[in-house]
Amino acid sequence: MKGILMVNLGSPESPTAKDVKPYLDEFLMDKYVIDYPYILRALLVKGIILRSRPKASAEAYEKIWWEEGSPLIVLSTRLKEAVTAKLSTPVALAMRYGKPSLEEGLDELAAKGVDHVLVVPLYPQYAMATTRTIVEKTEEIRSRKFPFMLMEHFAPFYNKPEYARVLSQSIKDALNGFQYDHILFSYHGVPERHIRKTDPTGSHCHIDSECCSLKSTAHQFCYRHQCYETTRAVAEILKLPAERYSVTFQSRLGRDKWLEPYTDKRIAAMPAEGIKNLAVVTPAFVSDCIETLEEIAMRAKDDFLGNGGKNFITIPCLNDREDWTDAVAGWISDWVDETTQTMHT
Repeated sequence: MKGILMVNLGSPESPTAKDVKPYLDEFLMDKYVIDYPYILRALLVKGIILRSRPKASAEAYEKIWWEEGSPLIVLSTRLKEAVTAKLSTPVALAMRYGKPSLEEGLDELAAKGVDHVLVVPLYPQYAMATTRTIVEKTEEIRSRKFPFMLMEHFAPFYNKPEYARVLSQSIKDALNGFQYDHILFSYHGVPERHIRKTDPTGSHCHIDSECCSLKSTAHQFCYRHQCYETTRAVAEILKLPAERYSVTFQSRLGRDKWLEPYTDKRIAAMPAEGIKNLAVVTPAFVSDCIETLEEIAMRAKDDFLGNGGKNFITIPCLNDREDWTDAVAGWISDWVDETTQTMHT
């Protein structure tokens, strides 16, 4: 029997330092997130970050926490339930960090008789800190606990036309009645070395103005290229003039060089450049979370208004929009049909 495992990032179990600390420990000790040798990673995470960050992170989570729980978990669950309602295939939800765990998600599917799993990372663009770590961890669990399972992994969907259309429509819906000067496409940042590490050619990615637009096999794993392609597709659908939108990267950690330009610096500078009415969309996320609800909708908004901006809106993530759940269910149905046909030929 076929089944689907939808995977998102995860969340602490509560907005308290007590629960944030183990979550951050699991997250930041992932070798694909902080890709230092183990000893250096442990010294940084356990010796420095976990001594101060849990309290600050807990305060941020407290600001955005819902009565039902973590927004990311609640919204991911709603998406899973909406997609499940459109399918006859079993669907489980798991988080890369925290609960429900990947192992719990696979347990749920195995209990229903599933022996052929499609893992669907809920990330439009590929990155080693998101897509790759899910692939590696699910394969490790499968080989250890579910050797009978056939496992496939759904590719990043940044270039699927259905995704571009839904994302564009969500932006159009949010902008209804808002006279914007500029739309900022803010993507989660990654260290520049991650881009180079995922370059299979070992030479294409220079992280300059040209490499992302030159055709290359490196683009299959290039987060930066896929972010710009997402933006290009949406701008084309919405017919956005080049001067009315731009791309930035948010959520830096540490002192290493991360992808530029930085969201916080650009937002603070925009009012002085005459951009007084700003809309921000966050297409690296399909579910609203701390990075969208607190970092952008609260802190970035305060920075923009505090530096002379007049109006600021954050465009919601796709969450459980019906057109989005239709798209996801459609991709899954296509996979089920294709794999079924392959088995019968």
